Parts: sequence; structure tokens; C-alpha cells
Amino acid sequence: MVTGLLDGLNWNLDFLLKNLGNLTFPVRHYGRDRYQRDKRTWETIGSGVPTHSINFARYVRMLRSGEAQEKDAYLGRCSLKGTLLEDAPQIRQAEARLGLRLPVTAINLWVGPGGHTSALHYDPMDGTLMQIQGDKQVILFPPSQLYNLYPFSLVNYLRYGMKRRALYSQVYPDRPDFEAFPRYREALNHCQMTVVKAGETLFIPAGWWHEVSSLGIDAVCSINRFWNVLPLSRALTNWSKWRAHLGFVLAMPHLLGSLAGAIASADREQAFRKIMQRL
Repeated sequence: MVTGLLDGLNWNLDFLLKNLGNLTFPVRHYGRDRYQRDKRTWETIGSGVPTHSINFARYVRMLRSGEAQEKDAYLGRCSLKGTLLEDAPQIRQAEARLGLRLPVTAINLWVGPGGHTSALHYDPMDGTLMQIQGDKQVILFPPSQLYNLYPFSLVNYLRYGMKRRALYSQVYPDRPDFEAFPRYREALNHCQMTVVKAGETLFIPAGWWHEVSSLGIDAVCSINRFWNVLPLSRALTNWSKWRAHLGFVLAMPHLLGSLAGAIASADREQAFRKIMQRL
């Protein structure tokens, strides 16, 4: 955990509304019943959950009225590229102080109601989580616990494409089914947990498993960026990273079909945006 990097960065919900209110972003309606079901019954996970594009000001009204919490509607991994907030000098300075270089993505915005959980998963890239309003609890496991956390099979890509990725665990960390997932007992010996508060930054290396939960009942806002894995030797020896890339290759028939559909769509731009949100 790193503190002090975001001093003076007042990106609360009011600030975001002022700067992004007229822009449209994809929002996912997860539904409150999703996390009561066996994950093995899910057909979509994370960014594979269908999106509904709405005006940011409209989403803020949903947050403030309680509608977003009721529907577990989440605005996640939304690129700020092309917005007024794309090149905030304070964020650039914070990233430079961390020694990070070669970003893979622009700054992403994450806004949602208290109580939302991003299910246990890992990313094939290094990531920085910068908390700007509210607190998030993060449960972490090292890459060595890959198979003790029962990731979804790579075969899923052949059936579901990028809708049900093998970067996600089938286990609920807080209420595991040890009969179905007995090796999870070993993973628990390596579990770490922290709370990221507003103004704090958490660096999550590629392959590290994390489940992120927004705390409280008010809106919780974060920004993040993904980075190339350096040095190259770390990238080449990271099996979790290669496993994610193999899944992408297996999903290619589905992706090509989606691209063909987007080209034929009446609203190509919107169709392509939805595809990119799924990657």
C-alpha cells in the first residue's frame, strides 16, 4: 500500500459529475441475486456481463437514489481516454514516483454503490488501484495458488468466448464450499486482506488474485491503469499471464463473429465499444 501519492487530487463524485456528466459510459447490471448462486452456473463474469450505455449524470442519480445499489449496477473499467481527465498531471506524477512505465491502457474509471463486489480473479498485466472516494476491501492470493483457487477452465472460451473467462475463481472466498473445492484450504494459508482508503494506492502485480468489495452504503470511486509486465523475464515466466493469452486465442472465433456483427450494426461505434469493454 502506498500513501501520499494522491494528495490534492479531489476526484470525488461531484468532481466527476462536473467533468463527465454529459458523457456516456457502459454500466453493468449484475443483480443482487448473482452472488447467491453457485458461480459454476454463471454464463457471464466480470467484463463479460452485458452493458447498458447511459449518461454519467443519469448514473449518478441512480447512485444517489439507491437504484444502483438495488440493481447492483456498476460502472467499471471505463476508459477516460479523450476526456478532460485523461492526462491529469497529479496522476502522471504519482505513477512516475512508483517507477511505472509502458502503460497498456489509459486511465480507467470505476464507480459503484457500496456493497458491490468484483469477484475473485487475476489480471495478466500489472495494475494500480487508486482510491478516490470511499473504501475498498481487497482479498489477495499469490499466483502460486492458481489451481488451489479453482479457476474456470480454458475450455470455457470455446463456448462462451470472453463472456466467461478463465481468470476467475469458482470459489467464494468468504463462504467456500470445501466439499467441492477442498484445495482451497491450502490457499487460505496464503490469503492476505487489506482496505484501500481514499487517497491510497495499491499495486497489484500480474497473476495476483484479488477480490475487491466496495464498503459502506455510499458511492465508491476508483481509478486504475494496467501496465506491461517488466522486466521481460518476469513476463516470460508468469504462467498465469500465458494462460490468459491462451484463453484469448481460444476465444478468437467468438471475437471474430462479434466483430462481424459490429460491422453490420446500425450503430457500429457503440457495438465496437461493447466489444472492447469485454476484453
